[in-house]
Amino acid sequence: MRLRNQPTWLTTILSFLLLLLLWHGVALVGGYDRFILPGPADVGRQFLVVLDDGRLARHTLITVSEVIPGLLLGFAVATPLGYLLAKSPLAERLLSPYLIASQAIPVIAVAPLLSIWIRSTYWSRVLVAILVVFFPILINVIAGLRSVPAELYELMHSLRAGRWQIFAKLEVPSALPILLAGLKVGATLSVIGALVGEFVQPKSQGLGFLLITARYQFKTDLVFVVLVTLAAIALIMYGLVALLERRLLRWQENGRER
Repeated sequence: MRLRNQPTWLTTILSFLLLLLLWHGVALVGGYDRFILPGPADVGRQFLVVLDDGRLARHTLITVSEVIPGLLLGFAVATPLGYLLAKSPLAERLLSPYLIASQAIPVIAVAPLLSIWIRSTYWSRVLVAILVVFFPILINVIAGLRSVPAELYELMHSLRAGRWQIFAKLEVPSALPILLAGLKVGATLSVIGALVGEFVQPKSQGLGFLLITARYQFKTDLVFVVLVTLAAIALIMYGLVALLERRLLRWQENGRER
């Protein structure tokens, strides 16, 4: 049977095993010391250690508690603002230059200022995550609304649809696929935002603090454990948004089947 006919989960498992084999081969053939490039077995043992003593679970929960609000609040701010920019040429002319210019400023440069202005360590980290996810979601909201064909607006007006009916029956369903694509990007970026916030505000909590500690202690195996955990969080967040997308866009699949 060809590989493309295999179930998705089987293909994923096979590719992961191939990656582990390649990783083990590089570490073995390269002759690197464990503190430079640990093998998969070394990382696995360290993973069991920090899982057993509770450090990994504790720091992971702190980071997740920053990632989720960062994504949701970023979405809550970007969506109405994106609608305003898409519908109001005046608002676009006034706000777009500032929004675009803000993207030239690295978040890592703004994060220390947030830690000064905001007394709460937790909320300064969450705000960094909000800033990271805000712009991609905003752009997708604008792109989704502007992708609605003008003919459909004319059809809705000919049917004497009200403003709310046009919004609920036309604009939301039409823009939803692009909006959810932006939310997928934001779901992964929110992890980066929370991590940047933790780098600036370590405070003995979060995976960012654990990563900094492992780096200064030359525990490369623990660094790999943190990186794998961060990747797992991003995959889970992405998967949750993909599941939401499948449910919300079920009407598209039903339309194709017909």
